[in-house]
Amino acid sequence: MSLSPAKSEILAAMLLLDKPERAIQIAKEAGKEFPSVMMHVIGLTRMGYTVSPEKGLYTLTKKGKEALGIPEINSEKAKTLLADMPQDQTFHFYAGLGKPLSLQACGLQDFYDKVLKINLDSIIFHASRGDFESWFAAIGDVELAKKVALLKEKKMGGEELRSRLTEIVKNRCIELSKATGHAVSLE
Repeated sequence: MSLSPAKSEILAAMLLLDKPERAIQIAKEAGKEFPSVMMHVIGLTRMGYTVSPEKGLYTLTKKGKEALGIPEINSEKAKTLLADMPQDQTFHFYAGLGKPLSLQACGLQDFYDKVLKINLDSIIFHASRGDFESWFAAIGDVELAKKVALLKEKKMGGEELRSRLTEIVKNRCIELSKATGHAVSLE
């Protein structure tokens, strides 16, 4: 069954929120009116795309993620995503076109650490070009690539962009570490 564009947008907003949330917060993230979102969330829950783990809170199910094109991650894939990447797969930071910063991230945890400290202009440069989601997709993390692409659509700037980006990457590292059964160390 194909989902309506409105339902797909709500699922995407829930993916970006990345945790169980109230329908009012989902509406705010989706940029839609609360009554409409509430109606769609109830329908999505009945169809199995979302679940209510606690009264008034909603989150995506495996089926909801699949509807967004996000594959399930097993422990081996999670280990691979958390590991340091080969030199030819590292992310190279730039301040602008032709302005390399001689700084690279060799994996997701290293990326998180670097984004916390790097010049904001570099983050804005890469975010506007879609470089982050391209790198996440290239290393095999479809879910993280999708989340960052959705973040890009929000057209954020400044420290708000850095904050949301680091939050998304940190939560992803924690989620992947749970799949492996090992803890990650993030600053």
